[in-house]
Amino acid sequence: MGLFNFFTQEIAMDLGTANTLIIHNDEVVVNEPSIIALNRNNMKEVLAVGKKALMMHEKTHESIRTVRPLKDGVIADFNAAELMIRELIKMIYPKKPLFPPSWRMVICIPSSITEVEKRAVRDSAEQAGAKEVYMIHEPMAAALGIGIDVEEPVGNMIIDIGGGTTGITVIALAGIVCDQSIRIAGDEFTADIMEALRRYHSLLIGERTAEQIKINVGAAMKDLDNPPDDLPVNGRDLVTGIPKQIMVSYQEIAEALDKSIFKIEEAILKALETTPPELAADIYRRGLYLTGGGALLRGLDKRLSAKIKLPVHVADDPLKSVVRGTGLALKNYQRFPFIMR
Repeated sequence: MGLFNFFTQEIAMDLGTANTLIIHNDEVVVNEPSIIALNRNNMKEVLAVGKKALMMHEKTHESIRTVRPLKDGVIADFNAAELMIRELIKMIYPKKPLFPPSWRMVICIPSSITEVEKRAVRDSAEQAGAKEVYMIHEPMAAALGIGIDVEEPVGNMIIDIGGGTTGITVIALAGIVCDQSIRIAGDEFTADIMEALRRYHSLLIGERTAEQIKINVGAAMKDLDNPPDDLPVNGRDLVTGIPKQIMVSYQEIAEALDKSIFKIEEAILKALETTPPELAADIYRRGLYLTGGGALLRGLDKRLSAKIKLPVHVADDPLKSVVRGTGLALKNYQRFPFIMR
C-alpha cells in the first residue's frame, strides 16, 4: 500500500451552488464560481469553467451554453457537474503530471440532502477521478472552520447562508442535533434585487449585474453605521427598450431583501424552538455563528441579533470557513466520527 499512498493526493472540496473551493496541501488552490460553459453541438466539450465561464454567462450565442450544475445546494445537472469537478481538479496542477494521482476527496454536502442527491455527489466525484470519497455535512465543516471544538458537549448554533440554501444547525458532541434548511439564500437575494429594479425603475438587469449590486450595496438594514456609496447600474429600460443607467442606494436594496431576510429570521426562531433546553442554555451564552457568503451582507448580524436578542458572531472570511473545516476533516478523516464513507 506504500506505493499507492505515494500516488494518493488528498483534496478537500466545498461544492457550492455559487462557488466551489478546493484545498490541497493546506491552502486554497481553487476558488471559482460553480459554472461551466459547454459547446451546445457537443455537450462533452468544455469551453470554459469558473471565472471565465462566469464572464460568458448570459452573454452567449446559440452554440454556447453556460450551466450552473448545482441548484439549491444539490446537483441538478449530473454531466455538467462531473465535467466541472474534473476541470477544477485539473487547475490544481497547471502542468500535467507524469503519473496522474488518485485522489482522496472529502466533499461537503448540505445536511438536508437526500440519499439520492448524496449518491449523485459521490458518483460525480468518482467519475472525475476520485478513488476514495468521504463526505461531511456543511454545518459540521463550517463549525470546524470557525474554530469551534465540535466534540465537546456544548451546543453551538451555526447559520450558513450559502448560494442556494440557508442551513440553521445546532451542533453538539460531534453530531447534528437539529437542523432547519430553507431554500432562501444568495440566489434568492439576487432574484429579489432583479425584481425590485424591474418593479420600481422598470429596468431589466441580468443575474450578474444583480449579483454585483448585492456585493457592492447589499444591506439588511436601512440605517447602517458606514453606508456604501450609491452604485450606477446599467440595464435595459422596459418602457423604451433602450439601455439606461440609474443610481441605486443601499436603502432600496435593504427594502428589496427585507422579505427574504424575514423568512431566514423565522427559520432561526423555528430552529431555536426545537432545540433541547440544555443546548438552548449554551446557545444563550455563546450566541449564534454566521457563515457563508450571505454573512457578508451589511448589517445582517445586527438585524438578526436585534430580532433574536442573542449575540451574533460573523466568522472571519465566512466564504472560506466551510472549506477550511473540510480541510481539517481531511487531515483527521479517520478520527472524526461524523465523516461519512
